[in-house]
Amino acid sequence: MKSAVFRIRKISFHTHFVFFLHPQQHASGWLDLDTPTKNRIAFEPSSRQGDNSHNASLPPPHALRRAPIRHPPRRQPAMSTASGDGGDGGGGGDGASSAAGGGGRRIPPASSMPWVRNLRRFVGTGAGLGSEALMELETKRILLEIFKERQRKSMEAGAIPSFYKKKPEDGSISNRVQKLAKYRFLKKQSELLLNADDLDAMWVCLRENCVIDDATGAEKMNYEDFCHIATVCTEQIGQKCKRFFSPSNFMKFEKDDSGRIAILPFYLYVMRTVSLTQARIDMSELDEDSDGFLQPHEMEAYIRGLIPNLAQLRDMPSAFVQMYCRIAARKFFFFCDPHRRGKACIKKVLLSNCLQELMELHQESEEEVTDTEQAENWFSLTSAQRICDMFLALDKDTNGTLSKQELKEYADGTLTDIFIERVFDEHVRRSKVGGGNSREMDFESFLDFVLALENKDTPEGLTYLFRCLDLNGRGFLTTADIHTLFRDVHQKWIEGGNYELCIEDVRDEIWDMVKPADPLRIALTDLLSCKQGGTIASMLIDVRGFWAHDNRENLLQEEEEQVEEA
Repeated sequence: MKSAVFRIRKISFHTHFVFFLHPQQHASGWLDLDTPTKNRIAFEPSSRQGDNSHNASLPPPHALRRAPIRHPPRRQPAMSTASGDGGDGGGGGDGASSAAGGGGRRIPPASSMPWVRNLRRFVGTGAGLGSEALMELETKRILLEIFKERQRKSMEAGAIPSFYKKKPEDGSISNRVQKLAKYRFLKKQSELLLNADDLDAMWVCLRENCVIDDATGAEKMNYEDFCHIATVCTEQIGQKCKRFFSPSNFMKFEKDDSGRIAILPFYLYVMRTVSLTQARIDMSELDEDSDGFLQPHEMEAYIRGLIPNLAQLRDMPSAFVQMYCRIAARKFFFFCDPHRRGKACIKKVLLSNCLQELMELHQESEEEVTDTEQAENWFSLTSAQRICDMFLALDKDTNGTLSKQELKEYADGTLTDIFIERVFDEHVRRSKVGGGNSREMDFESFLDFVLALENKDTPEGLTYLFRCLDLNGRGFLTTADIHTLFRDVHQKWIEGGNYELCIEDVRDEIWDMVKPADPLRIALTDLLSCKQGGTIASMLIDVRGFWAHDNRENLLQEEEEQVEEA
């Protein structure tokens, strides 16, 4: 083995030693052993050839066998080396390697040395690591155990993953912690809202710092005024109002030629945002499951809490409050729960027109609202009493439900018999009391029925009616279905003393109104896209609806005359 000869010189005593080391072990010329300066040992490779003065002071080879540095033997090709007193540095190295080898004895591998085994054992226990490293190792161990446990459960459960998570039981620690966290979060959100005094102060600040448009007389503000008002409101009200005065909010409103916006729409926007946020907080407090959905009794509780704050409902008789809450809550579920799962999404409720219609009852005096507007508002007290009276009038046997024969008297009996049959087939559940095939319509189903007929132009109402019109449940209507449905309308039309009709002409007219994508069938999407789905549904289920369509020009002329007289 070819070795490099290093001369070791002790700096203080000038005594020289030579070790025979592997040439790749020490790339540098000096090795610091962290000893005092005068006792420091330095490694210096010998560059001089044939330096016998240094070789004369070398100890004999057997003196270096006490602590030799051994390396695995390597095969080298046979080379002719110089013998003698070490005139060649390479030859001296070969001679020293032979001497240190102990007569050709094999050097054991490094893994068999005691210090190597002790070092590996020390690192494996982690005793030499810091607290952060130990924590990381412990975390990895715990995560690995959790992963293996989940793998084991997944193997036991099969290939289908779990999609149901059991809710915490009432009274348990997790249930109490969840309720406490929810209470604190909603309380914090309530504290960030503007109260009535803050809104009044904002309105005063807006009016004091705006400019009046000379042409229209409207109170407006530009962006500089907007920023100034933001600073003033923040000083008077606090940081709660700062989020309303962002540049993006300013860009939401219509601007005039001078880049100014009216202060009234901005103030109404702030009021509506505060109102919707407060409504969401109130609904979330009633959400027992904390899943973002409200069940019927939770929605009724929310409406019951609003009654004292609604000017037009304050004088409601206490005996009628429960019935009113059922009627009002049913409209929310009709429009916000299209799949009839028994729960309405809070976000859909807040964004629906139902909540806005309910909030219209804040008007102080009912004299400002006409009787027609009160009847059209589902949440008005007049409308709720009208629906209750209608149900009681139809319930001849006073059993709390309606039979097919009783429902046929709805709207003075103008609905067709086949439509009533289809309503019971699609939207009325079988009665648990009567047994057999008997079906009775309860009050909630009756409310859905009335809502569908009074909102035929909406997607929800039209979806309700389309299921009744689809006689075979195929998802579309054919010419045969139109002929079958209109046959009953034609019969009532003739019984009313009207002129003779041709069913084929009406069928072709309906096809021209819809213009379906498939010329042979009419789907629900076709009725929704043609914008006349409500009119077509009325023509097929109600003789009065067909009469209104047939006399639409005369009715339009009468309405124009009434408007001119008013």
